Amino acid sequence: MAANKNAIVAFDLYGTLLSTESIAKELAKHFGEEKAAVVAATWRKYQLEYTWRLNSMNQYIPFSTITERALHHTLSENSLSLPSSEATSSLMSAYDSLSTFPDVAPELESIARQPSNITPVIFSNGTQQMVSNSVYHSPDLSPHAKVFKDIITVEEVQKFKPHPDVYFHLAEKMGKSKEQMGEMWLVSGNPFDIVGANAVGMMTCWVDRGGAGWSDGLVDGEKGKPDMVMRGLGEVVEEWKGDGKVKAGKPWETLSD
Repeated sequence: MAANKNAIVAFDLYGTLLSTESIAKELAKHFGEEKAAVVAATWRKYQLEYTWRLNSMNQYIPFSTITERALHHTLSENSLSLPSSEATSSLMSAYDSLSTFPDVAPELESIARQPSNITPVIFSNGTQQMVSNSVYHSPDLSPHAKVFKDIITVEEVQKFKPHPDVYFHLAEKMGKSKEQMGEMWLVSGNPFDIVGANAVGMMTCWVDRGGAGWSDGLVDGEKGKPDMVMRGLGEVVEEWKGDGKVKAGKPWETLSD
C-alpha cells in the first residue's frame, strides 16, 4: 500500500467557511442591530430545521427556496416585515455574499501556498448557483476560489445533510466507492454534519470556534464524536502542512494499492 498525499478534504460552506450570522449587517438596515442578531440566528435555525423536516418527509425543495421561506417564517414569528419584495430580493442576494470567519482568508492563502498534499473541495447543502455565487463572486471568498478543486452540492441527489446519500454523492463525485468513505475528510463547524459523516465512515474534523467542546449526544461512543477538534482553520491547516500527515496521529492521506 502506497500513500497518496492528494487526500480529499471536503469543506462545508455555511457555518464553516461563511458566517451565517454576518447577514445581520443587512438585516440591521431594516430592524436595528439588536433585533437583526435575533433574526439572523432564528433564520438560520429554521433554514436547517426545514432541511431536516424535508429529509424526514422524503421531499426536496432547493436550498434557495428554503432560505427565503425560513426568512418569512422568522419575520412572521417576530411580528416583523420587510417594506417590499425588492427588500427580500436584496437580502437573498446578500446571502450569496456572507462574510467569511476571520480565520478563513489567511488559512486558504496558506493552503494555496502549500505543496499539493490535499484536494480541497466545497461540499454544501446550497444550490449550485448559491454556492458558485459565494465562491466565485462574494468579496470575501472569491479571492480564494482557486483553492477549491470542485464544488459539490446536494442539489443533484435532492436530499440534505446529514442524509447518508449526500455523503455517498460526495464520494461518487470524487471517484470513491462506499467502501472508501474513510479515505475522505469532512471539515465542518456543524455538529449534525460531523455526526452524519461519521455515520457513513468518513473521517471528520469539527471546527469549534467557540471553544465550548463537543456536546452532541445523539450517537453514543466514538462514532458520535469527530476524529479531530480544532479551534479554527489555522489549526486544521497546521495539521496537514508539509508531508500531508496529521501530527495528531491520523493521516491526511488516502491509501491505494
